[in-house]
Amino acid sequence: MKFNALMHVNIRVKDWDKMVDFYQNKLGLKVKVIVKYKEYLHSDNRPAEKEIAQKAPEKVMYGYFEITPGQFIEMSLADDSEIDDVTWNSRLGLNHFALTVNDIQKTYQEFKAKDIPVLGEPSKGPAGTWKFWSHDPENNYFEVMQYTKDSYQVNGHVDE
Repeated sequence: MKFNALMHVNIRVKDWDKMVDFYQNKLGLKVKVIVKYKEYLHSDNRPAEKEIAQKAPEKVMYGYFEITPGQFIEMSLADDSEIDDVTWNSRLGLNHFALTVNDIQKTYQEFKAKDIPVLGEPSKGPAGTWKFWSHDPENNYFEVMQYTKDSYQVNGHVDE
C-alpha cells in the first residue's frame, strides 16, 4: 500500500477561541473549514452528534487550519458533558492523524488482509471525504481518507 501524505493531525482543545487565535493569528494558518453541529441535524448514522445539533446547532464541532495545500491541523472541542465517551473526551493534545490514499476501498481491503485493525467500513461524512479509522498497537488512532470532488478540505467550507 502507498500513502500520499499526512493529511491532518487532530488536537482536542479546551479553549476554542484561544487555540484559533494561536493557530490563525500567531502561526498564520488559514482557516479552511469550520463545521458546526448543525451539519449533523439530518445525519441518522451519527446519533450523538445529531442530538448535540438539536440542542446547539451553532456550536463548533471542528475546524481545519491549512498548513500547506492538503495538509492541516484539525481542532475539535473537548467537552465531557456533550458526548459520554471517555476514550475520546479524556484526551487533550494530539488526538489522531490522517493519511490520504487514492483508493480507500482497496486500502481498506489491504488493512483487513494484513489484520490491521479497522473501526468500521469506509464512509463519507458531511465533509464529503471518504474515511475509515484504525489504530496502532498502542492505540494511537488514525484515519485513512480519500478526497472527493466535494471534499470540504479541498474546496473550503465555513458554516456561517
